[in-house]
Amino acid sequence: MSVIVVIDDEQRQRNILKTILQDTGYEVHTASSAEEGLSIIEDVMPDVVISDLKMGGMSGVQMLDHMPQGSVRPAVIISTAFGTVSSAVEAMKKGAFDYLTKPLDKDVIVLTVAKAVERMNLVKENIRLKDELFSRFRIEGIVGNSEGMMAALDVVKKVADTPVTILIQGESGTGKELIARAAHYNSQRKSAPFIAINCAAIPENLIESEIFGYEPGAFTGAAHRKTGLFEAAATGTLFLDEIGDLPMLTQTKILRVLQDKEIRRLGSKESIKIDVRVVAATNKELEKEVAAGRFREDLYYRLKVVTINLPALRDRKEDIPVLANFFLSKYNKEFGRRVKSISDSAMKALSGYYWPGNIRQLESVIERAILMTDTDEITLDDIKSELRLPSEKSFVSMELPDEGINFEELEKELIKKAMGKSNNVAAKAARLLGMSYKTFWYRLEKFGMHASSKEDISPDKRI
Repeated sequence: MSVIVVIDDEQRQRNILKTILQDTGYEVHTASSAEEGLSIIEDVMPDVVISDLKMGGMSGVQMLDHMPQGSVRPAVIISTAFGTVSSAVEAMKKGAFDYLTKPLDKDVIVLTVAKAVERMNLVKENIRLKDELFSRFRIEGIVGNSEGMMAALDVVKKVADTPVTILIQGESGTGKELIARAAHYNSQRKSAPFIAINCAAIPENLIESEIFGYEPGAFTGAAHRKTGLFEAAATGTLFLDEIGDLPMLTQTKILRVLQDKEIRRLGSKESIKIDVRVVAATNKELEKEVAAGRFREDLYYRLKVVTINLPALRDRKEDIPVLANFFLSKYNKEFGRRVKSISDSAMKALSGYYWPGNIRQLESVIERAILMTDTDEITLDDIKSELRLPSEKSFVSMELPDEGINFEELEKELIKKAMGKSNNVAAKAARLLGMSYKTFWYRLEKFGMHASSKEDISPDKRI
């Protein structure tokens, strides 16, 4: 039930408002002066305050300057005689929500208060959601206790509240955006926007208009001004995911932004000063991209002021049970299920799997298992098909040689065999190895291997 405080030095007026609002379903408190009203406001933390403009002692406008400070201030409605409407308008400039003119009309009162309550509900919901975000992305909320993750989080703690640029490196699905959000929500910029863009997902001819915006007439079809992401992220954080896929010309412009702290919309001759923290991420080895002439060396060094390397899930296997149970709890709540646990055999399979898709793949497996299981426990049968576990003796069950193995060479050999078996079509080979299209293509590039044609690996053909 929403709470209303009515402040008026006329008892009859207070009683009328109280009756109308109580009949509408609100909890109502009354005061005969602004001073008494402020005391009640402090105690009951109302959603809405209705105050007369002119009273003995402090006026309704003066009361606005003495309202309790906090994350949520009540919406104030000023009631005034027709001849002093200008004063009520002045009160709105100082933060009042609206005003009512005397003699008061019942329907207008009910409608104005309803709008004020709706506004306050939206404000409270927004604060609640922000609090959830702060909680979700606070550093302590990131799941995992492995040495690699602890090292990454230690860097986040040290640099989150500084203006330095951060470069996050790691395979697809390792949680690069989660780390970027953690850096944002643990900084003084946390109340400002966090905006993310996947540079690999935007066509080359559109990427600059997305990032920098444009003026009308900048190019064919540019009918209106568009605000770019740098402007939209003002005083906040811009997360440039997969920055290694940016065209060279765009890389040059990003470098200039980082150096000069200003941007220029396409088609404009005027520069705009910006205050934005940039966090970049890539699944490519940028040093190799620089050596190959595909990435600007000066931009690379500008980005890597602070570098955070995220380990692949196969390199932090001690975190797999913790992550699996985290996703179990998450999707139980989301789907309204009551799956209590993961069986020992299923957990053993999860912990022993290679996880080419990293954390994103593990989350998908648990999500599907919760939906498909018919019991209160996830068993090996619930995940076997997703992990493509063998039913007969195969490489997975082979003994490890005493002298060990070269894991990269083994991975390369498996990819070669998958490509051969799939007639050199990357999408089919990725499916054979249980990898996402994007992860598989990253490994092809890593080993200098190629599919038979660009058409074979187009986004339209990915699995």
